[in-house]
Amino acid sequence: MNKIVSGADEAIHDINSGATIMLGGFGLSGIPENCINALKRKGCTDLICISNNAGVDDFGLGLLLKTRQIKKMLSSYVGENEEFERQLLSGELEVDLIPQGTLATRIQMAGMGIPAFFTPAGFGTEVAAGKELREFNGKKYLMEKALHADFAIVKAWKGDRFGNLVFRKTTRNFSTSMAKAGNITIVEVEELVEPGELDPDHIHVAGIYVHRIFQGSNYEKRIERRTVQIKN
Repeated sequence: MNKIVSGADEAIHDINSGATIMLGGFGLSGIPENCINALKRKGCTDLICISNNAGVDDFGLGLLLKTRQIKKMLSSYVGENEEFERQLLSGELEVDLIPQGTLATRIQMAGMGIPAFFTPAGFGTEVAAGKELREFNGKKYLMEKALHADFAIVKAWKGDRFGNLVFRKTTRNFSTSMAKAGNITIVEVEELVEPGELDPDHIHVAGIYVHRIFQGSNYEKRIERRTVQIKN
């Protein structure tokens, strides 16, 4: 089945206000830049976004925060975005801060069809508020539910028109799990190839999980903060 669409605008055409969206990447590495820009152009609002980070003020999800298109964020690390901080403290933005490992596992469980699991992370903190607690072998655990989304949007290094995906280095992070946890999975790739060009042993996500794919362009590939050593 050919899953290629013409570009980001066509790929996200049916994402409407109020949708729950997973967005892959870690920090600014491996984020779906083209689709985020398309969401900004479309102007849909009240979005619930699941992403490890919240971008920075002028890039990534920070663009959608700036235009007030995001209603709620479910994230782990958000410390590089001043606009996020301002909206959180002013009550304009709903936020669920989730331990990073718990966030990753909640997404993985959704892809595996497992509705919930028990973890010690967050026990005894605000994270545990309202959640079921259990004791196993003398240790306290809290129950976390799987995270699903209407749409999962990820960026891969290579993909074919059947939707088989290869990620490069650390860009696998959340993206491989998110691709399996959305009702509709949208993928932008740096290189779109023909079926058979990808080594089956190197495919990270099978095309069965992918609904739409297109070749992206003009990637900035920013990093949040560059640290260099000055040699004397």
